[in-house]
Amino acid sequence: MQGSRFAFGPFVLDPGAGTLIRNDVPVAVSYRGLKLLAALVGRSGEILEKTELMDAAWPGTAVEEGNLTVQIALLRKLLGPAADGGEWIATVPRVGYRFTSAVKQLGVAKRKPLPLPDKPSIAVLPFVNVSNDPEQESFADGLTEDLITDLSRVSGLFVIARNSAFAYKGKAMDVRGIAQDLGVRYLLEGSARRSAGHVRINAHLVDAVSGDHLWAERFDRSLEDIFAVQDEVTGKIVAALLGQLRAPPPRNRPQNLEAYDLCVRARKLMDDSPQTAQEAHLMLTRAVSLDPEYAEAYRWLAMNHWMGWVHSGGPTETSRSAALELARKAVAIDPNDAGCRWVLAYLLAYERSFAEEDAEFAKAIELDPNEADAWAALSDIVVLAGRVEEGLEHIRKAFRLNPFPASWYYLALGQAQYAAGEYEAAVETLRRDETYRTSSRRFLAASLAQLGRLDEARAEVELFLVGNPHFTTRHWAATEPFRDAATLEHFVDGFRKAGLPE
Repeated sequence: MQGSRFAFGPFVLDPGAGTLIRNDVPVAVSYRGLKLLAALVGRSGEILEKTELMDAAWPGTAVEEGNLTVQIALLRKLLGPAADGGEWIATVPRVGYRFTSAVKQLGVAKRKPLPLPDKPSIAVLPFVNVSNDPEQESFADGLTEDLITDLSRVSGLFVIARNSAFAYKGKAMDVRGIAQDLGVRYLLEGSARRSAGHVRINAHLVDAVSGDHLWAERFDRSLEDIFAVQDEVTGKIVAALLGQLRAPPPRNRPQNLEAYDLCVRARKLMDDSPQTAQEAHLMLTRAVSLDPEYAEAYRWLAMNHWMGWVHSGGPTETSRSAALELARKAVAIDPNDAGCRWVLAYLLAYERSFAEEDAEFAKAIELDPNEADAWAALSDIVVLAGRVEEGLEHIRKAFRLNPFPASWYYLALGQAQYAAGEYEAAVETLRRDETYRTSSRRFLAASLAQLGRLDEARAEVELFLVGNPHFTTRHWAATEPFRDAATLEHFVDGFRKAGLPE
């Protein structure tokens, strides 16, 4: 689901994929050069001021104008002469630059269809809020997320993760195209209306290959019965796809609907900024106070403490112990929740409780083999243990379950590629827009340094330190859950070559 591509002369530029192709042959272009070219080509014929171009290539960073001059010169050399013998990029004295060639917009690049899994595969598309109250949007989203969780716990199904399903929220696409994008055969669509203590849910299951509707039903119930409705919908889908009801272990359900609403709202904020993390913290703390036996609220509050220490530059003893205690509480309340298990496992790794961590990850995967986040988190920990090929396998599985994931998946993939010595692949991964502005820049800098591209590496270090001013390699190495000395030394070597602070 990337943006448009542009064709000019023998070139095709795909800004979303970060590629430039000349006569079907990839052209090696720097990240800055590609950003500048995309800005110029996207507004061909217009004069772009120097400040606009510097903002495009160095967002949020003050740079000297000479950097722009150098990058434009490199681009001109790379592109060579235009068909008429002139230059592709014209200088407008004292103002800026203009792309002079005719450009054709090609539209979105076709994704390569993903092969269907060897078991029934399904994606639950975001349920549509059909009430007149936009405040009920989160209720419809929560219903969608809960159905995804319920279905993913059925071992006989392959279920696409929440992030990827919600990539289609509000978009008009045919079911066949969505199913091909996600590599599934079946789609669940529906709508929800909540008002005056009642809820109406419409749901239908579609075979995207044949176009047949396998099952459809409407539920009119009291709001207090919402979780029973979710269980019923799950049972009907499982029966339709597997021929018989194979119920997973029962889930811990909230006893307080306000606590449930708060948790639904908070979990949308988990991957965002320190400001939204604080907002989520207030919501989750309130949810726990309203419903002290609601496992999922404790799970997300544990992750919220974890994200708090990530945003602040490193774990404090207080935040570490609080996160671990909350995660243990979540598992104690609902030992059958894979999400609670993998969060506890991840935090245990940072406490160096590796035997317990391994057992918790194994239990999480056993409970829910479709839990993409668990596979991605496990990849992170396994790579630092020195089992790099295993880590690459896990993160690839996570991407298959979640083709449009959160930014931290790309960090985990780039880290694994760096550990495997696949530096070019790591650079490509870590320069994707989804992850480029996150703390993954440290691994990008290390990958560039290992390739001998030291100027680029040091530029990335400079940008990384703007958001992480207290970072030191020594502190990072001491706090990350490494179990393999050679892997640790490999990362430290890359950080040092890139110029990250000792």
